[in-house]
Amino acid sequence: MLTWPLFRLSVFSCCVVVTAAVAAGDGQVALFDGKSLKGWVQKGGVAKFRVEGNSIVGQTVANTPNSFLCTKKKYSDFVLEYEFKCDKTLNSGVQFRSSVYDKETKVNIRGKDKTFPAGRVHGYQCEIDPNKPDRMWNAGVYDEGRRGWLYPGKNGGEGEAFTKQGQKIYKKEDWNSVKIVCQGDHIQTWLNEVPRADFVDDLTAEGFIALQVHGVGKRQDPIEVRWRNLRIRSLVDSDR
Repeated sequence: MLTWPLFRLSVFSCCVVVTAAVAAGDGQVALFDGKSLKGWVQKGGVAKFRVEGNSIVGQTVANTPNSFLCTKKKYSDFVLEYEFKCDKTLNSGVQFRSSVYDKETKVNIRGKDKTFPAGRVHGYQCEIDPNKPDRMWNAGVYDEGRRGWLYPGKNGGEGEAFTKQGQKIYKKEDWNSVKIVCQGDHIQTWLNEVPRADFVDDLTAEGFIALQVHGVGKRQDPIEVRWRNLRIRSLVDSDR
């Protein structure tokens, strides 16, 4: 069981009520039409993405870096919900408020210069972590290509408690549901309706959503991750 300061629990409890009400209302939009990859574009590596049944399937390819299937549209404040099922030997995730540069670009992040190669997807990622059962940080938040782990990490959360909770609620090689809520600098996640990440970070205010297939080095046999029921509700008029 995770431990937070009392004031943090109070804020979190209030947000759960508010965001649950938002998610239950009208205005959800499907990100996947169930039959094609219309509205998406691939960036990064050359893993294979296809539609199968009611799911988007990501399949690994040897000797390629992390691959991302990205929405063409950007989003800022939203409630994003989806389900995933992942091979136990694969690592994956869903990017949000993420970006990519067309050419090599140097950016100052929190006082440190960082150079992004052309085509390198970076930004917040809601983790899919079945290949690391001793860690099991599913629905934790990783800053892809930039600062590494944000939750659990320096911005809050206890790694050991987070792991134990993840091991308990994750459904191995079965469908798992995720909810991500971004409201200003407040980021929250749920896994199978259980609260996971809850922290504040203001580095990126908007960006695309992306489905990640992690690189697997020289491994030749393909392994897969699947997503379905991808839907989003914008919380700001400009994203609707």
